[in-house]
Order: sequence, then C-alpha cells, then structure tokens
Amino acid sequence: MADARTVPALLLGNVETRPQKPAIREKLYGIWETWDWQGYADNVRACALGLKARGFTEGDKLAVIGDNRPHLYWSQLAAMCLGGSAVPVYQDSIARELAFVLNHAEVKVVVAEDQEQADKILSIRDELPTLELLVYSDPRGMMDYDEEILASFSDLQEEGRAAGGDFEALCKEVAPGDIGLICYTSGTTGRPKGVMLSHDNLVRTAEIYCKVEDVREGDDYLAYLPMAWVGDSLYGLCAALMVGSTINCPESPETLRRDLRELSPMGIIAPPRLWETMLSDILVRANDSSALKRRVFEYFRGVAEQAETCRVEGKPIPAGLGLRYRLGEFLVYGPVRDQFGFRRTRWALTGGAPLGPDTFRFFRSFGVNLKQVYGSTEVTGVISVQPDDQANPDTVGPVCDGVTVRIADTGEILVKSPGVFTGYYKAEEATQEAFDEEGWFRTGDAGLMDDRGHIVVIDRAKDVGQLSDGSAYAPQFIENKLKFSPYISEVVSFGDKRPFICAMVAIDLNTVGNWAERQALAYTNYMDLSQKPEIYELVCSEIERINRGLPEAGRVKRFLLLGKDLDADDAEITRTRKLRRSFIADKYADVIEAFYSGGTSVELRTAVTFEDGREALIDNRMQIQDAA
Repeated sequence: MADARTVPALLLGNVETRPQKPAIREKLYGIWETWDWQGYADNVRACALGLKARGFTEGDKLAVIGDNRPHLYWSQLAAMCLGGSAVPVYQDSIARELAFVLNHAEVKVVVAEDQEQADKILSIRDELPTLELLVYSDPRGMMDYDEEILASFSDLQEEGRAAGGDFEALCKEVAPGDIGLICYTSGTTGRPKGVMLSHDNLVRTAEIYCKVEDVREGDDYLAYLPMAWVGDSLYGLCAALMVGSTINCPESPETLRRDLRELSPMGIIAPPRLWETMLSDILVRANDSSALKRRVFEYFRGVAEQAETCRVEGKPIPAGLGLRYRLGEFLVYGPVRDQFGFRRTRWALTGGAPLGPDTFRFFRSFGVNLKQVYGSTEVTGVISVQPDDQANPDTVGPVCDGVTVRIADTGEILVKSPGVFTGYYKAEEATQEAFDEEGWFRTGDAGLMDDRGHIVVIDRAKDVGQLSDGSAYAPQFIENKLKFSPYISEVVSFGDKRPFICAMVAIDLNTVGNWAERQALAYTNYMDLSQKPEIYELVCSEIERINRGLPEAGRVKRFLLLGKDLDADDAEITRTRKLRRSFIADKYADVIEAFYSGGTSVELRTAVTFEDGREALIDNRMQIQDAA
C-alpha cells in the first residue's frame, strides 16, 4: 500500500472506496460531462505512462497553464505520480513572466489548455532551454502546427496506454517528503519565489482543513480560481482527494456567474475582489429596479442588518424582527442567493487579502455563511478558519488544530505547522530569512490574538505606519472602507510619515458607466469617463460619506481618479490582485508629491502593457481634488 501521506495514495484510495462516485466535471457547449473516480484515475494513469514514455522521471517539473480543466488537473497528478513536481502558472501571465517562472523552475514539460496558451509558450521557446515537450489539451486551431516539440493530450494518453506499465507501483514509490507542487508567490516585493510543497505538506494540510470545515463526500466545488494559486490546489484538488468531493470546471470565465448559479455549490471560496464585485452588482440591480422594488430591498436590507447585529452581539432576535426577517427571506434574501448561486451553499470562504467589514456583514446578513480564512502559500494555504457561529470581519478565526501560532515582540505573526514549506526553490538565503532562530515561519503580517484566541491581522508588517502626528496608519483598512462603494474598483492610499491620508482611486467601469448612462453623460472610454467633473463629484460624495465613519486622522483628505484600472500586466498589482506598493510609489511619485505640495493637477505619463507584451505611453493631466 502506498504511503497514505502522498497525493497518489489519496487517488488510489478513492478508486478503491468510491470508484463510481463523481470525481470531476467539465462544462462544454452548455453540457456538464462527468468522470467518476475510476475514470479520473484512468486518465491520470494514461497521462503518467505517456509522460514516462517521453522520458519524464523523478524530480522533473511539469507546468500547466490555462483555465481550470480536467486535463490540467490530471497532468499535475500524473507528474506527482511519477515522483515529479507540478508547477501551475497564471493563465493571464505575459511572456516575460512566463519565461522567468518556467526557466527558474527548469520545467521539462508544459501542458497548455489551448492554442492561445500554446502560442505563448512557442513565442518564448528559445528562452526555455530545459523545455522538451509542449502538450495542448484543446486541438482547435492546432492542425497546421508542425513543431516537433508539440503533442496533443489525447496522443500523449494513447502513447501511455500503448506503452503500459505498473502505474500503481509507480505511485507507491512516491515518498511523503518528495516535492509534489512548486507554487510561485505573487511577487508583491520583487521576483516571484518558488515555494516547494511536499506531499506531506499537501496531504496533512488538507486533512487539517477538512476537519475544521464541513467538507463532505459528494460536495460540489466550483474550480474557477487560478490553478497557480495554492488555494486551488488545497481547497479544490487535495480536499476533493481527501474526502471524495467533486470538482466542477466552468465552461469559461465569461460564463462563470451563470455556471455558478446553475451548479450552486455546497462550498465556495472567493477572493475579496469577487465578493466586492458581487455586492456592487446587487446594489446596481437594486438601484436600477422600480421604485417599489427598490424600497422593498432597502427596507429588508435594514432588517437583515439589525438581525445580523443581534447575532454578532449574542443577543436574541426580537420576535417582531424575526418575523420581518423571515418575510425578507421569502421576498429578498432567498431570491438574491439563488441569483448568485448560493442556493445550496453551506459555507463560503474569503481569503488572500482583507475583506471590508461592510461587505462581509452584508452577505452574512443575507444568509450566506461567509467566513474568513487565513493562510499563505508558504504554509500550504491554511492557518486559521472561522467557525460558523464565530464569523467576524475583524478577525480571521482561531488557529486550526495542528497549527501553532505566536506573536513576535515586533507584532509579526509566526507559524509552525505540518504545512510549512520545505523551502524556496533555488533560493537558500531567502529560505533562511523566512524563519527565525527557533524555526518559526515569518508570515510578514502584523497581528495579535484577541481575548477569544482569534487571530487579528492588522496589515502587512512592512506597510503599517504612522502619520506625522503619530496616529496609526494601516493602508488596507482605509482602502477596504473605500472599496465598499460600488463605484470604486481599487484604491491605493498614502500617509506614512505624512500629515494626512491621500488616495489614488480607480473607478469601477461597469457601475460608474451605468450611472453615467442614467445621467445621459456621454463618454468614450475609461480615461474619458474617469476624468469628467461629474464623476469626480460622484466619487467625492462617496469618499465624504465613508469619511464620516472614520476617525479624523483616518480620513482621506485628497484624492485623484486614475485614468485606468490597476493592472497586473503593468506590474501595479499581482496576479492575485495584491498591490505592489513599492512599485506603485515609484511609478506615481509625481502624484504623491502633488498630493502633499498642494497641487491641483499633475502631468502623468502612464505605461500600458498589451497582452502580447508591447507597451505604450499615454500622457494625461490628472486632477487632484480635496475630499475633506
């Protein structure tokens, strides 16, 4: 029997215990196709033996690139079953990002979803000396390609079936300490680092997660988050292998909302950005409805907030309020959950970055069991998860069983757990710096423990600062408050060692565009819309409204509307939409200077990067406005 602490052992275990139960689905042309665990394993077997016939062996690296597809999951598992490592990369990465990761990881095989992704790899082929095989899953558009390095996924599997071999024996040779996954960090402070996660890291962390969360056999999980994010590997792939739940791959990113509603998964994890987008959509729909529907929505929204306040404070809900809430469930809350795919959802998680408390309470009050999870790539994704009855926007919950946390004298959160990574790939010095003298992993987050033993994450330790008068300044807190507005997409605030707080704001094109249409305000593009005086007035009123709920020192005094949204291709944010603050501070240094010198406008040259890597420079004079 294979060691139970390896991913291949989990796969073989599912074949033995639940061979006919659904393992994975994919939606194509509007129809869901299902593979049971036996079919799942057969596909992994054929792929693994095909790779072995092509020379893939222990210690080799296989990268996957594309949207969530069964073929890509099977490819990752096939590499692990041969003693190799899977290296998922972000599907929207531009050429230079791909070249760095694939070169750094010394990738031997790349499995691409389709022609678009295959073309990306072929465009940088000369920069990838270790690449020997490029496999494409979707054959559409690939008929006229004759590069020797290319092979279709179906042909690779046919080679594996023809070659044969003892797949189970190969799986049993994999040891818990072998590196199964190399996940590259988002690179907020520089080049991404390859986090080496062993089979033991993956399996034991999945076990910890499945014990603390209500994940059950047969549960449907919608796999739509980037495969390069460690959360997809843990909450999707490894959790499914651990308990026998079902991964569901949507048809495309464009059909995600429709597929989510159709599937209504029992559990879902989404980054704060998605929850904020859904909330904006709900509020826009409510504002666009008839006067009667709008009044009904606002009335029962207030009822829901009152009921949620009672629950949070541990007070009984008064009978009258409870009756109105039940009526609201029939008229408002239930229909909203159904429209957004939460009809069957037992738990919903958010993580990766702080979620604004107003957004958090909104979904909780509407009956979505939204909870916060805290982790990082280096700890295989999980440190703490909020219990159902202790969800709170101000904490990330108690530490999971099996994980140990302490707060350093500097306020930094330190961790020991079975999920702590084995090291950064080819970065010995960075690995050593990631641990203190006693072997605790440094998360880089500033935080504390509250009276109940829940972790409170304040901000990234390096980002927490003070205004020039000594008042505390936590940029994420300010930014999350502002992003509760449906008209605001992204915010970057400044204030450390400054007399007051200023902010650069990127508008939400959809919601602001809808508002402009209702006002009969013509515009041509994002830049044109964002710089109109009416839009400045709209955003200013939102900032003033939010400022009223903040202490004086924490209020935004001046702001500027950006002429474009922040973009990962322009290196302003990571692929997981985390701000690259030091890069932004350098790029927009003239804006910061104008904020604090009293300027009313600034000449800004903005670099825009296109999908093919080309860059263009756009010159604009941007207005700065007071919001105090």
